[in-house]
Amino acid sequence: MIRKAILQDARQIHKLLLIYAKDGLVLPRSLMDIFEAIRDFYVFVDEDRVVGASALNICWEDLAEVRSLVVDENNGGRGIGRHLVEACISEARQLGIGRVFALTYQQRFFEKLGFEVIEKSELPQKIWGDCIKCAKFPECDEIALSLSL
Repeated sequence: MIRKAILQDARQIHKLLLIYAKDGLVLPRSLMDIFEAIRDFYVFVDEDRVVGASALNICWEDLAEVRSLVVDENNGGRGIGRHLVEACISEARQLGIGRVFALTYQQRFFEKLGFEVIEKSELPQKIWGDCIKCAKFPECDEIALSLSL
């Protein structure tokens, strides 16, 4: 079941993010950061356990980012990631946001959802604030993809 995250989900979201952050697949986020941004998150819950999470981060009046997309490795192949991204896209549409983007290594996954590869330079500099926390900054090798709504 997908739902908006609640405060009690924060520690499980953090644990999932740590697994992927240690391999450099997502940006690390502190537990405090997750608590502060809990309203941005969607979770996929299976028997009261968070097995997937994603967040919609609003960057500007017409731009938002799908970020922190993680699925427990034992639950892959169930469509959980797709449903989480679709939940973010649905919320972006409800808010009147014109474009959603993602920075990722999972190009094909996002392309299957209608995203198209773009140059990172097309994104406003404001979005790079979180990149400073990344060990790969400024030599980012993630792929930027965008979806017009």
